[in-house]
Amino acid sequence: MTTANLVDQIKWSADGLVPAIVQDAVSKEVLMLAYMNEESLKLSLASGETWFWSRSRNELWNKGATSGNTQRIVSLRYDCDGDTLLVQVVPNGPACHTGAYTCFYRDGSGELPAEKLPAADRFAPLSGLEETIARRDAERPEGSYTTYLFEKGLDKILKKIGEETAEVIIGGKNEDREEIRSEAADLIFHLMVLLRQQRIPLDEVLAELEFRHRKPTKKN
Repeated sequence: MTTANLVDQIKWSADGLVPAIVQDAVSKEVLMLAYMNEESLKLSLASGETWFWSRSRNELWNKGATSGNTQRIVSLRYDCDGDTLLVQVVPNGPACHTGAYTCFYRDGSGELPAEKLPAADRFAPLSGLEETIARRDAERPEGSYTTYLFEKGLDKILKKIGEETAEVIIGGKNEDREEIRSEAADLIFHLMVLLRQQRIPLDEVLAELEFRHRKPTKKN
């Protein structure tokens, strides 16, 4: 679809605006809600970065142009009614002007939860961990071990994966259930840091596992 065709599909408000939900393409966390007009939508599509219309300042703004916290667009879709956009991005830093990873960091009481509570299922810890790692990557809080890993870079992350893999092997050799459980958790954590560093969603790993599970096996 061309830019002109996309613009024609949108049901613009009386003010010539459409709400745009911005989502982290990797963690799937909703980062912010902003508004686009025709010009900012065209600029977003042409530049590959998010542009919005500021209702308070009555002007165009390129997200991160001043702060450096830009958002590289991965996909841009509109809903069934054509009156809302979903923009999936790879963020380069926090989305919120407060320095928070996402603008939606308060719960219903107005308090600041330490971490977002994940959905209640057996894979909830992985979903919660992915969101936490994404938050650490964006915000880089001082004293955080995850921040330390991101700032040290790929070689450090890979070194830790190698070390934790060796620890799992030792635990297995010792047939020590507690040691295996603990070291396996450390290994999974560092693997997920690598996935974030490489901008690979956990969903893609799970999809690969599902694909392999469904592949027909060769008969002897």
